[in-house]
Amino acid sequence: MATQLDKLEIVDADAHVNPAPDFWADYLPASLRNLAPRIVPGDAGEDCDYVEFEGRRKKLNLIGAQAGRTGMTFKMEGKLSDARNGGWMPAARLEDMDHDGIDSQVLFGGGPLGTGNEDLFKASFTAYNRWLADFCKYSPARLHGIGYVPMQDVEESIRLMKDCVSWGLKGINIPAFPMLKESLAKSGAGAAQVLALTGDTTGSRMYSDPEFDPFWQAACDLGVPITIHLGGRSVRFQQPQHFLTDLLMSKFAMAEPIAVLIFGCVFERFPDLKFVTVESGVGWFAFAANYMDETWKKQRYWVKSTLPELPSHYMDRNVYGSFIHDRAGIEMRGFPGAGNIMWSSDYPHSETTYPHSQDVIEDLFRGVPLEDKALILGGRAKALFNA
Repeated sequence: MATQLDKLEIVDADAHVNPAPDFWADYLPASLRNLAPRIVPGDAGEDCDYVEFEGRRKKLNLIGAQAGRTGMTFKMEGKLSDARNGGWMPAARLEDMDHDGIDSQVLFGGGPLGTGNEDLFKASFTAYNRWLADFCKYSPARLHGIGYVPMQDVEESIRLMKDCVSWGLKGINIPAFPMLKESLAKSGAGAAQVLALTGDTTGSRMYSDPEFDPFWQAACDLGVPITIHLGGRSVRFQQPQHFLTDLLMSKFAMAEPIAVLIFGCVFERFPDLKFVTVESGVGWFAFAANYMDETWKKQRYWVKSTLPELPSHYMDRNVYGSFIHDRAGIEMRGFPGAGNIMWSSDYPHSETTYPHSQDVIEDLFRGVPLEDKALILGGRAKALFNA
């Protein structure tokens, strides 16, 4: 017997690819391929494979490939064979999507390489984006990739964004804050990757600075949304005593770049810019919009704000967000600034609803009118990402 869900198109607004580390050798420039990471099997009796890169040997991390496991069976480290094949094999991905009742997915990933080698670091963005574009070509009607670009040099960022669009990618992910301009080699290899995903959280550069206006204009001209992804603050994934606390605070920290763009009049200058906070929940949207409205009303004179509209106006027009489990966000969708919300499965990461997405959706959306459900489950993401 058909249910209401059978009639709805479900566009997963945040799923992930998880390519095996040895893909880099196939996509980096020939001059850099000898520097690519490689997978080395563990010794007999070891329940893990290793990734060797720049003289370091680390156990293969599986936090991004846990789909199908229960919390009791999570493996933070293990063998490549333990990872969900749908993370990097498109045929297996489509099978999992069919099993989970998902029509299409917006795909985020990783990259760049965590290296202090400036040339390798920059080349890894293009290598990852090319790989993702090829992955999506397997089923372009169902797989919609989001390219990743650094935010050190604006002209370079615009060039990479144009490359992504020419390859068929549907959006651009940037770090939550601008990156350091100086060489990443000074930051160390591990810090280089963190800076590429979160940016420099204590630096003097801000996305509201005029130097970034050409980037926002280019995004508008190209018609692609700009996303930030669970990067407001870094998470100490390898430290159990900090992991859960960091996860929570990394989500709330995504309000800061949004506030920078609103109060810095970026959305006023670029009314067509679409900005998306991904995998950070949306229940805080209503509070953030209301708090910004009230503080702006009282404080705008002495701070000499030139904002002509309430902050919630820009939240409603320019800001979108995806969530996984967030009934509070669904309930508050009618509040100012809280309406542009989209459901996601987070496949194949550890928080994923796979393979129970239909049951999760049924429970989350109980009592929600069909029209609203259709928008949140697919219609809004379909329009935003041209999916």
